[in-house]
Amino acid sequence: MSTRNLKALFRPQSIAVVGASTSPKTIGALVMRNLLKGDFAGPVMPVTPDHPSVAGVLAYPDVACLPQAPDLALICVQKPETIPGILGTLAARGTKAACIMTPGLHLVSNEDGSTKLEEALSVARANDMRILGPNSMGILVPGIGLNASYSHESAMPGKLAFVSQSGALCTAVLDWARDKEIGFSHFIHLGDTEGVDFGDVLDYLGSDPMTRAILLYVETIHERRNFMSAARAAARNKPVLAIKAGRSREGARAAASHTGALAGSDAVFDAAMRRAGMLRVHDIEEIFGAVETLARARPMKGKRLAVITNGGGIGVIAADDLSELGGELAALPDEVIDKLNAVLPNTWSHINPVDIGGDADGERYVKALTILSECKAVDAVLVMHAPTALSDPGDVAVAVIKSCKDRPRANVMTCWVGAEAVRHARHLFSGAGIPTYETPRAAIQAFTHLIQYRKNQELLMEVPASAPTDFVPDTRRARFLIEAAIAKGGGTLNEPEAKSVLEAYGIPSVETHVAPTPALAGRIAKTMNGPVALKILSPDILHKSDVGGVMLNLQGDFEVEKAAYQMLDRVKEVYPTAQIQGFTVQTMARRPGAVELIAGVATDPVFGPVIMFGQGGIAVEIIADRAMALPPLNMNLAAEVISRTRVSRLLEGYRGRAPVNRQAIELALVQLSQLVIDFPEIVELDINPLFADSQGVLALDARITVAKAKPGTERLAIRPYPKELEEIFTMKDGREVLIRPIRPEDEPNHHIFLSKLTPEDIRFRFFGLVHEMPHTEMARLTQIDYDREMAFIGEARTENGGKETLGVVRTVTDPDNEKAEFAVVVRSDLKGGGLAKRLMVKIIDYSRSRGTHAIAGQVLRDNQRMLAFVQHLGFVPMRTIDGDIVEVELDLHQPPPTGPDPTA
Repeated sequence: MSTRNLKALFRPQSIAVVGASTSPKTIGALVMRNLLKGDFAGPVMPVTPDHPSVAGVLAYPDVACLPQAPDLALICVQKPETIPGILGTLAARGTKAACIMTPGLHLVSNEDGSTKLEEALSVARANDMRILGPNSMGILVPGIGLNASYSHESAMPGKLAFVSQSGALCTAVLDWARDKEIGFSHFIHLGDTEGVDFGDVLDYLGSDPMTRAILLYVETIHERRNFMSAARAAARNKPVLAIKAGRSREGARAAASHTGALAGSDAVFDAAMRRAGMLRVHDIEEIFGAVETLARARPMKGKRLAVITNGGGIGVIAADDLSELGGELAALPDEVIDKLNAVLPNTWSHINPVDIGGDADGERYVKALTILSECKAVDAVLVMHAPTALSDPGDVAVAVIKSCKDRPRANVMTCWVGAEAVRHARHLFSGAGIPTYETPRAAIQAFTHLIQYRKNQELLMEVPASAPTDFVPDTRRARFLIEAAIAKGGGTLNEPEAKSVLEAYGIPSVETHVAPTPALAGRIAKTMNGPVALKILSPDILHKSDVGGVMLNLQGDFEVEKAAYQMLDRVKEVYPTAQIQGFTVQTMARRPGAVELIAGVATDPVFGPVIMFGQGGIAVEIIADRAMALPPLNMNLAAEVISRTRVSRLLEGYRGRAPVNRQAIELALVQLSQLVIDFPEIVELDINPLFADSQGVLALDARITVAKAKPGTERLAIRPYPKELEEIFTMKDGREVLIRPIRPEDEPNHHIFLSKLTPEDIRFRFFGLVHEMPHTEMARLTQIDYDREMAFIGEARTENGGKETLGVVRTVTDPDNEKAEFAVVVRSDLKGGGLAKRLMVKIIDYSRSRGTHAIAGQVLRDNQRMLAFVQHLGFVPMRTIDGDIVEVELDLHQPPPTGPDPTA
């Protein structure tokens, strides 16, 4: 991922059109037409050997003849085999960005078997040139008058960025947006995404001050971690929406477990969007509604909606849609009912939806809207209108618009149902910046978009709860079992082996023994107290119950041995080719009222390992009640996964049944998450059923599939907590300090840490007085993306056995990994103890290890102690900002300095 040279792509000062043409309906002609029709201020230089000029502009026969190196080259030649040579010549001239509009590069081969696409990308990489496409429709940046595309329509200036892998969808959105009078900051067609990808564009747009919201149309993701890091960073700054094409279950067809079968790629993509703080939409109609919502609606604080309507029918439809899509009709307090009674006719509905009558005029609408928008029990108001002969839709719209202007903080959405009779009214709303929709469902869907977006953002800002019990996994035991299976050629661990791995990570399971013969199964059962369950043991049989391979509540050796022989006969008849390894004999779990759950791990081809949770049992695929999440998980993230399932309601207790111990389920999911982080060999894992009741959880059946894998965490879409970076440091006074990466759970102690800093510490760190940092800002400091940020804290034990933060150092690295900005602060009463130096050395070593070129920071000129300290570490003053801030920088390619510390 990189934003290098993207400015040349999206804000060029000069453009060359290579392959410009005078032939109508060719890409070269359309691109020239669009460029010249816009208000682009820089030179446009057509390149073609066929014409002396194109569209009245002097043309050049080839790139070498251009009078200057263009910032951006638009390549629309008809022969794809010429493109690598064109790129090479452009690079030699100094061009840093190209948009390849020509398709088919991957279809043309060189003599050595490589393709022209591979050759073109090689030329671009060698010359640090950014490539958009191939097969790109182009770029529109209306704010600078740039229409570098062959679109049929131009875009209006605005604050919304649209990034798509589909050219056809681009043209449809342009058409729709012009009708809705919605403008764009950027309109980008990625084409085949062989050069610039979603991660690159998200990083660029996420920090672009002219972009208020970003909308993505996604067909494929190439770099999962880059995509997730960029998406999470952008979503913290502004709304990001995504629509995903190809919502198929192809990835589940070869699955070897319930979890794998349920983990369809679409469900995983949805989980990724939630984790990134983005909003997921599902179809083209919804994408239009989402654009309308983001362009005009205000942030939503809750899910309680009041509906004003002049027709009971459309109000009922809206209420039904609200219930189905997860919203909530606001319950109107008695005092609000009384206020409405005072201004509405006796025939109004007296409930929400507020039906004010088919003859309602603008004044009646405004009276109802004023009361509801001021009601604290209402989070938003949907104003609906169906055309009647008794009132004018336009007059009502004008009145509602005036009311909204008088109350700018009110969250109001509108739905004028119909076509020709209400078209003018909808245009009035669009012009006034008020969200408006054509159908009740579209309006309700937009409302729930805002609710879900708020939830996703809150999830990014929550302080995760610590695990109720610290668990230390027995990784040696788990590794022995997994490596033994790998040594046999990989495949599936049998049930007792899988349960042993789970127990090594703290997930309890029932006592289970392996018996190769019916006779031994009987003898094992005799040694066990109480009834037992007998199961067939075969690597070929996924669903044992389907072939008669499970018998429950068996008593004594004779009954178990007899049942085993009968089971063998049944299984051989149903599945004659199955390899039978024997039986498992396990204690019957006596947990009356326990809820049957399923938990597991699957490997998605795009996002890597995912955690699945839902309702378990033999009908798990039919019930299909599940939720997915990307590891790593903490207790809060695990709780959120559970809340997205229908079975979560059963966990609360019902009809005299005690509530389930939810913390035990959350912990089990966290333990599964840690297991898959520690062992890249795990391809699939299945616990079904996982019993859960007030006592906790118990795994009754388990299955783990393993295969050879490279060590490390690169397969994970989100880099987990890097525990390997922890170290113990002893301060000069003998106090031991744990230096480790910061975690989201550190937020409470971070508040305390800041409260213990002196006013001078605060001024030197934040360049001003900060009395209290809000939760949203503190969450940004403690919930970091370890793939592009790092913060090390010094943590020590307190006298009462607690933990406290003594100091922190952090860096934020640019997407190109060229420069990291640092900040460090240690409590004043601890200065001189060596902690600040150890923190700085650790962050320098870490940055150097990940290939960062330099570390830079800003220090107040009067902070002479800090200036001397960082210069001792090798930092060099580079420049002075506003007279009182010194920017210092350390070249990480230079060896560390030696000599005494002047601040010691």
